[in-house]
Amino acid sequence: MIYLSAFADEISPDLETQIEFLRSENIHFVDFRSAWNTNVLDLSDEQVIQARELLNSKGIQVAAIGSPIGKVTIDTPFEEYMERFERALTVAEMFGTHYIRIFSFYPSSNQPDTIAHREKALRFLHEMTARASAARVTLLHENEKGIYGDTIAHNVDLLQSIDHPSFRAALDPANYLQCQQVPYPDAYEAIRPWLSYVHVKDVAADGTLVVAGEGAARWRELLQRLRDDGYSGYLALEPHLALSGKYQGFSGTELFRRASQALQKLLHEMQWDYD
Repeated sequence: MIYLSAFADEISPDLETQIEFLRSENIHFVDFRSAWNTNVLDLSDEQVIQARELLNSKGIQVAAIGSPIGKVTIDTPFEEYMERFERALTVAEMFGTHYIRIFSFYPSSNQPDTIAHREKALRFLHEMTARASAARVTLLHENEKGIYGDTIAHNVDLLQSIDHPSFRAALDPANYLQCQQVPYPDAYEAIRPWLSYVHVKDVAADGTLVVAGEGAARWRELLQRLRDDGYSGYLALEPHLALSGKYQGFSGTELFRRASQALQKLLHEMQWDYD
């Protein structure tokens, strides 16, 4: 079974507006990244409880924590940063999800060497994976442009080197396109053994972000292959149609509706049932 989710802060910073939209589009899950103009890791316990109660009252579940963990330079003091990672684990438990989206660190401006970047990123990610495993959480590594694991080869390197069920791949075809990589079939085939999550956005030939099926990501073929291979999990809408920033994209209500309906149309055309 597949499940539709959404980075709903792309709709509005207001959580109730996010929820109203998700219900109108028959989407029952959210990748929780922010609410009330506050990143999920910066919400107080009281705000997390408030958000959880609002979501539960409307039948919306948290699919994953859309954290910014790993979207810092590799020279960030690690022990201090682990406090932020521990907050991500706490928030995941409070929201009742076992998934946290993470990244594999930007290179340091003072130490751009790829070998040093790799060694330090692996050391950090091994420790994070061990802590996630103890908390029964799965880390979803997103192939974001500029981090160590942005290319197919580097992403596979991380997945093979860590080789742990608590460190898995989130496939983002659009991000691969922005790194001049081929998302399907190349990236899909390479990371398939570790694939646990899929982000849905697309990029046109001129670099413009577009809805799934209108760009170069070959979404029709990718969805069919996912189905043929027995994929069971989330398809999370993250279209970035109005703004694509370092920590958060934005689409607004109407553009996000276009993205939602484009994906659902593709699924209806292939008669792939979803929740």
